[in-house]
Amino acid sequence: MDMQRIGSFLAQLRKERGLTQEQLAQQLGTSNKTISRWETGTYLPPVEMLQLLSEMHGLTINELLQGERIEPDKQLAAANETIAQVMKESPFLFKERQAYWQRKWTADHRFDMVLLIVLALVVQVLAIVLVKPAWATAGAFLTMAAVMIMNNRKADYVEHHLYDENLPQD
Repeated sequence: MDMQRIGSFLAQLRKERGLTQEQLAQQLGTSNKTISRWETGTYLPPVEMLQLLSEMHGLTINELLQGERIEPDKQLAAANETIAQVMKESPFLFKERQAYWQRKWTADHRFDMVLLIVLALVVQVLAIVLVKPAWATAGAFLTMAAVMIMNNRKADYVEHHLYDENLPQD
């Protein structure tokens, strides 16, 4: 994807409507600095903004990402090309995003995991010192249950961040 071309096209569309960057920013609920970054090709507008811009200008998102108006009979071919480009240039593939959110959850819950290990060790040591084999068994089962619960919470967290784009990301 040619960010400079997209930016120039966005600037052209804004000027065709007789808007300043400040006026467009107010309409979109962002800053004129953000509009400037889009128009210089420094940043690509997020999907939500691409949707608003496409509606505002009566264009498809694909046309915005191609940086030009596309004739109706060429829309499908252009859309396929855009999808291929986006997939190729995407900084995160599914597995990479999944690994990222797993690492983030683990980092955010490191203290909980250390506490769980310490408590499990304390129960096992007490079971040995007090000669309470039932405590050792109960401690092992409680530890397994806690690990299963934490793994389930981790899986829910990762799934939420991979698939639910409507909720705020942590």
